[in-house]
Amino acid sequence: MREIPDGDNRLRLVCPDCGFINYENPKIVVGAVVTWQDQFLLCKRAIDPRHGYWTIPAGYLELNETVTDGAIREAQEEACADIEIDALLAVYNVPRISQVQLIYRASLREPVFAAGDESLEVALYDWDDLPWDDLAFPSVHWALNHFKEVAGQPAFEPRTNPAGDLGQY
Repeated sequence: MREIPDGDNRLRLVCPDCGFINYENPKIVVGAVVTWQDQFLLCKRAIDPRHGYWTIPAGYLELNETVTDGAIREAQEEACADIEIDALLAVYNVPRISQVQLIYRASLREPVFAAGDESLEVALYDWDDLPWDDLAFPSVHWALNHFKEVAGQPAFEPRTNPAGDLGQY
């Protein structure tokens, strides 16, 4: 049943028998604006939502995965691309669909790519040739434009806990 558990401030799904609280939290999406020289790597979606529209390689973070490992995996899955993460480009909060998107700046290690299972086609585009009217999501527009705005600026480098350092957990 939906109720506000003791010590909480919002409605949650609570089991009336055992008291288990089902916390529903936002999904984390990871991805990258990937370049080769001055061109941008885009994937034409083979899945819904937005089947047939272009996007950057991105998707949901998996359990037990770092955000950078997730972005690298998504580029491999969607574009068969081996990428090198440079820096965090942007964090987008999309509360309407309960997502937090972490988008990285990355480059292809070599100009080798192909359509993965979730892509119909993968291509490199010059800035002036990007298919702006056929981009899948607003966040793809945001990320590409933000990439262009901050080109050449120093990058924020996120930190990950050192291996094995879990503190008091």
